[in-house]
Amino acid sequence: MGLIRGSCLCEQVRFELDDNFSRFHFCHCSQCRKASGAAHGANFFTEPGNIRWLSGRELVQRFDVPGRTITNAFCGCCGSGLPYLSSSGTALVVQAGCLDDTPTCAPHSNIFWAERAPWYDAAIACEHHDGFPPEQ
Repeated sequence: MGLIRGSCLCEQVRFELDDNFSRFHFCHCSQCRKASGAAHGANFFTEPGNIRWLSGRELVQRFDVPGRTITNAFCGCCGSGLPYLSSSGTALVVQAGCLDDTPTCAPHSNIFWAERAPWYDAAIACEHHDGFPPEQ
């Protein structure tokens, strides 16, 4: 089992975890889209204690949606998504975008597929570029 490092965009928050993820889901629910600012949330799940904060732990902010089990954790300085303990306390949820290294766990599923953004299927079929597209 290897070590996975992660950080926020401003790199003030840094952490490491064991590459021991049980699940990896792309969540298309409207709440995950809002929390991530993207077409879907991309979340790894691991044991609650599988994290070592290296710096900036005091910058981590948490928002729990009132009356729901939906949470978002982020850097209070740059706003980047960060790991958080699930509201049930049974899992550490790690937003894939904050990882600096590549875990060995492959995606398991797309969940809440019926709630996906109406433009998502068309976006998957669009042209692919390695950088910005050429000027048109």
